[in-house]
Amino acid sequence: MNANDRTPADLLRSALAADPGRPLVTFYDDATGERVELSVATFANWVAKTANLLQGDLGAEPGDRLALLLPAHWQTAVWLLACASVGVVAEVGGDPADADLVVSGPDSLEEARACSGERVALALRPLGGRFPQPPAGFADYAVEVPGQGDRFAPFVPVDADGEGLAVEGAEFSYAELVDQARQDAGKLGFGPGSRVLSGLGYDTWEGLSAGLYAPLAAGGSVVLCRNLDRLGADALAQRIESERVTHTV
Repeated sequence: MNANDRTPADLLRSALAADPGRPLVTFYDDATGERVELSVATFANWVAKTANLLQGDLGAEPGDRLALLLPAHWQTAVWLLACASVGVVAEVGGDPADADLVVSGPDSLEEARACSGERVALALRPLGGRFPQPPAGFADYAVEVPGQGDRFAPFVPVDADGEGLAVEGAEFSYAELVDQARQDAGKLGFGPGSRVLSGLGYDTWEGLSAGLYAPLAAGGSVVLCRNLDRLGADALAQRIESERVTHTV
């Protein structure tokens, strides 16, 4: 990847320039049987649309704090990169009452109502499906995002040294995040073409790094597995083989 990349959005742009057609995020939910594979180009398109929603319709500005109440999921990865594209601070598992806006999954809607700002809800249904009935007081992400633009440009350039991510009480600037992701990739042996299977949650830095940032920084890809504990040993071995996994965490 480009050594000059200082934000997650920079890393994504470099990945797009290098090989837009290769897989970047492959998602499994072993409770539902869902499998979704997103190429770099497809993932970047989702990020652009989400960033446009965030900056345009939701009025988010650099430095705003977004409480991200989502599990490890491909759409969570999209939101993390969209926040980095706009300059919004993603507070993973953050307190909605202290946030400028909140993004919630279906299991945390009551908690999310404590946010006095904009609220977005994700159904987390297969293929990015919408809620059968939109939750009161929330914008349904699956309804709002398709009509957004496919290209994104921030109104204000993102400050790489500005705060970008908060998780488990630790805070990272975008530059610190990228640097730590590169260090983690080196320690774990990730490199260009690495295919990383992660069953870790997104509620810790370890899970965020192994399940998104470190593979992205290394020029690799991630097989992100939710509810992996429901998969037997034989089925896991088959997945590792069929997905050409090179590393597991």
